[in-house]
Amino acid sequence: MSEEPTPEPRDPKAALVFDDPLSRPSADDTDRGWGERPTGDSSADLARFLDEKPPHHI
Repeated sequence: MSEEPTPEPRDPKAALVFDDPLSRPSADDTDRGWGERPTGDSSADLARFLDEKPPHHI
């Protein structure tokens, strides 16, 4: 007598994941991005130095 509504398909990204988060490596567990410097010439190094210089060193 009562008709059940058909379930709509869910977005798989919106589903909750209840697995152990410590079983996966985090972004901090890798060495990627630590201390890597882009290759370039000395003018690029000077520009980077001037961009990253703290305000009290002006």
